[in-house]
Amino acid sequence: MLSASFVFALLLAALILLFFSFLPDLRFCALPVFAERTEERGSGTWRRRLPVLCVTILYAVTAFWNLGNKASPQSFADMAGESAVFFSPEADSAVTEGGTSDTGIMPAELLLFCGVGMGDYSIEVSDDQNGWFPVAEFSQDYVAVLKWHSVSPSVTRPWRYMRIHCKNGNPWLGEVAARDASGQPIALASDHAELTDEQNTVPSVLDYHNSSYFDEIYHARTAWEHLNGVWPYEISHPPLGKEILSVGILLFGMTPFGWRFSGTLTGVLMLPLMYRFLRRVFGGERVPFLGTVLLAAGFMHYTQTRIATIDSYAVFFILLMFDRMYAWLTRERTRDLLLCGLAFGLGAATKWTCLYAGAGLGVLWLGHWIAAFIRVRKDRPEASGSADGREEESRQPETGAPCFVHEEGKTILAAFLKNAALCLVFFVAIPCLIYYLSYLPYGIAEGKPIFSRDYTKLVLDNQSFMFSYHVSVKAEHPYSSRWYEWVLNLRPILYYLEYLPGGMRVSIAAFNNPLICWGGLLAVLALLFLALYRKDPNAAFLLTAYGSGLVPWMFIRRLTFAYHYFASVVMLVPALCYMFRLIESREDRAARIATGAFTVLAVVLFAAFFPVLSGLKVNNDLTSALLGWLPGWPI
Repeated sequence: MLSASFVFALLLAALILLFFSFLPDLRFCALPVFAERTEERGSGTWRRRLPVLCVTILYAVTAFWNLGNKASPQSFADMAGESAVFFSPEADSAVTEGGTSDTGIMPAELLLFCGVGMGDYSIEVSDDQNGWFPVAEFSQDYVAVLKWHSVSPSVTRPWRYMRIHCKNGNPWLGEVAARDASGQPIALASDHAELTDEQNTVPSVLDYHNSSYFDEIYHARTAWEHLNGVWPYEISHPPLGKEILSVGILLFGMTPFGWRFSGTLTGVLMLPLMYRFLRRVFGGERVPFLGTVLLAAGFMHYTQTRIATIDSYAVFFILLMFDRMYAWLTRERTRDLLLCGLAFGLGAATKWTCLYAGAGLGVLWLGHWIAAFIRVRKDRPEASGSADGREEESRQPETGAPCFVHEEGKTILAAFLKNAALCLVFFVAIPCLIYYLSYLPYGIAEGKPIFSRDYTKLVLDNQSFMFSYHVSVKAEHPYSSRWYEWVLNLRPILYYLEYLPGGMRVSIAAFNNPLICWGGLLAVLALLFLALYRKDPNAAFLLTAYGSGLVPWMFIRRLTFAYHYFASVVMLVPALCYMFRLIESREDRAARIATGAFTVLAVVLFAAFFPVLSGLKVNNDLTSALLGWLPGWPI
């Protein structure tokens, strides 16, 4: 018997097919204009863009809502080889004849906020600080950092003193609090003042609002280490992403809100960037607006930008790269190529997946020049007869867009060589400099002056480590998935899961809006047809942007997850907008209703799945229904 959730999935698939039935015959449909867009300015500009501004603001409110606590321990004690002694200033200091105190510390629960580093603690009690009796053990491993932890000591009577002794390792500890059997806080003081100076930050419930989750244990901690001149624990990715992440920490402190702020803001900024890109490709206002709404309704876009990892920045730079490359292809202004190279350099210094996008840029650049050479060769007899002796600028017959541009008196070969030289500067020299400078926190932690031989060796050694690390990863994970599961939305990943009393549950899942994922996949197939059969430059461009984020993963055998599809998920939006453009070229009311209804349905799905995207506390049955659409979804 089919479950109701699976029936909804089948119904959605049917609606997607119905939407694509509005497409005109792809053999004869009019293509979107592929030409330079002139920015419209004047009194009506803001009025036309007001809807996009409203969508961006509404999304920002949704993204920053319930993001995380703004209060968290800020001072940390280096516990390597140390022992911190605690006592209650309210307890009677008198000691009975038997050597025990009538009043003292009798915690039923200890709350520890762990900083960076790893080590093991022994929790002990005493009445005179001469003899210590162990009552609990706690291990601060790599998954424990930047989290509150609850420890239940075996204490049956009040003790005057309590001690946390670091047995090994080099852990940092942020705060220690105690509660009695009734859950009431016990006032504590310590010879390590950093451990009891922020008792107002102790939460009543331990969850993702006040603690790190998933890969925040790597990236948020590394941002703190960069800010404090400590050699980073996570060195498997370039440093720039963690440095951008640290901006939020500088603004809002080492709090969950602080370490998630930069990524969330980046997710917000991706909306106007997408709108600008879509206007550049398709012109007008309606299709770019609908595409911006689709991005705002993206499940993975929402979840992935609200967690303190580096993927938000990498995908932002990838989108910026292709926006600038499209601008150069249609205008051939050197400034656009320079900005594209800068975006590539920033992306590469954030995460190596941006190198895949860089390869896509290379394909587009090379294809542009190959087409230019072919057209010059084809049109040479006509060009040679021009009045002033110059080759006439060749244009694409359907669109009128220039295939190449070169200066007066220059041959196409000279123009190519000049442009190639610029690319060596913009896409090699400048990115290498950005990449090199991004390692400055490493150099500070090791005391290596920038541009010194030791600093250079430090940078090169890390490249060797990263390569060997990613090649040799053989770990297993219950939510891992392969690329063919991403494109079909078959295996989401759960970032956070907590079962609560009363049949309640909190979940944060990363996967794709089914409408955008499945509809976008059909759009990509249509682009493939248009690129191959119609030789459509727009389709080829968008297909390259999408494929550069996916195709490399087809050949990677290491552990992979659904979030590795993030860059390509974003590119599903322009693919769908291409279909919107084709459908609306029919110029009838039904076509506009179809594209509008598709977009509205995407927003409805986002609202329906919002509890499992945002970590809301909801009934477990509802969560199971939302995450039970397909057999591979983690209910």
